[in-house]
Amino acid sequence: MKIIWLGHGSFRFETEGKVLLLDPWLTGNPSLPEDQHDAAIEGATHIILTHVHFDHVVDVLPLAKKLNIPVVGQYDIMGFWGETEGVETVGFNKGGTVDLGGPKLSMVPASHSSTFAKPEGPRTGGSEVGYVLQAEGKTIYISGDTAIMADMDWIGDYYKPDIGILCAGGHFTMDMKQAAYAAKKYFNFKTVIPCHYKTFPLLEQSAEDLSAGLPGVEVIEPEVMTALEV
Repeated sequence: MKIIWLGHGSFRFETEGKVLLLDPWLTGNPSLPEDQHDAAIEGATHIILTHVHFDHVVDVLPLAKKLNIPVVGQYDIMGFWGETEGVETVGFNKGGTVDLGGPKLSMVPASHSSTFAKPEGPRTGGSEVGYVLQAEGKTIYISGDTAIMADMDWIGDYYKPDIGILCAGGHFTMDMKQAAYAAKKYFNFKTVIPCHYKTFPLLEQSAEDLSAGLPGVEVIEPEVMTALEV
């Protein structure tokens, strides 16, 4: 399996003949050079969405239409898009698992928000979620945007993920120290990959505190568009 960071909270997973784009943010993403956009989405078979904040959703519908691939995510927003946007969707909900033609994707809770702006005020776009991805004998916990939450206890105990992709930039989500605390208290990861950081000065710029808080765990600071083989 190849895990490729596209900057911020965006990832590309290449596994079992599928190419999964998680929250692909291209337009205006300061971490992803424009000349890398085509390579980032090449061969994509599915788009996975955690929530509808702009830095996760802005390119989802345009890419789904351009590439003619399904969007996978929380039932309420998927149902709405399937009816109104002319795109194929796979809608499910927390506790459910879908088969993406090999890789299995389970939806788990996150603690954040999931709204978009309208002139009359913010509107809810489904609910924020995380995922557990199972493929090639690996189990990956994808936190999505979240704070530390008690649900991590059962997620870690039930799925027993060996790899954690954790938001850790602070301000909007867990910071590095909080992510280390959550990983140590609720999980038994062999590998942790931080994300949702370094994008803006407001966010954390280093994973030093994450590494310091997880002795014995391989903490990998990903490089944009550089494949991690797991």
